[in-house]
Amino acid sequence: MADHDHHEGHDHEAAPEMPEPEKGEVWGMMALFETPAEIYHACEELKEAGYRTLDAMTPFPVHGLEKAMGLKPTRLPFLVLGGGITGLSSGIALTYYVNMDYPLNISGKVPFSYHIFIPVYFELTVLLSALTCFVSLWALCKLPTFFHPTMRHKSFARSSDDGFFVTIEASDPKYNAEKTRALLEKLGAKEVEEVHS
Repeated sequence: MADHDHHEGHDHEAAPEMPEPEKGEVWGMMALFETPAEIYHACEELKEAGYRTLDAMTPFPVHGLEKAMGLKPTRLPFLVLGGGITGLSSGIALTYYVNMDYPLNISGKVPFSYHIFIPVYFELTVLLSALTCFVSLWALCKLPTFFHPTMRHKSFARSSDDGFFVTIEASDPKYNAEKTRALLEKLGAKEVEEVHS
């Protein structure tokens, strides 16, 4: 029978601590609010204080929040209108070209009888409007975005449940870590954290 060395009673060596993941540059400040009223009031105050790169993340739409933040109206309707006009124009040009280039005398109708092509015009208008809306929305929202610095906040998961977050980017001219933190806490924010890229 082979002898085995037994080291009973000896303490196991402590496992080495895992180093924290390296942090990039400071992206900005992120703060948690508990209610829609709190985040609405905070956005109003931050806008009045001169912050311009603030954003809000809420689990559901908060009526009027975009005005409290001072956001400009979206350009999306104008882009969709452009897509619709392009679709209608291309439909008219196509039907005009094929009828004038190869005219057919059917029931004594004029070569370009636009009335019968209204379904074509409608379909092309709707098709290009929808495609423009889809592509433009992704472009304006910078999608797909697989990672964002705000995901580093310890309570980020609450942004789709019951948490209301305000972010201020470090690139904002008014950004100062201490003053920004103090203002957010004064406005009733919880879990104010600097997030890194």
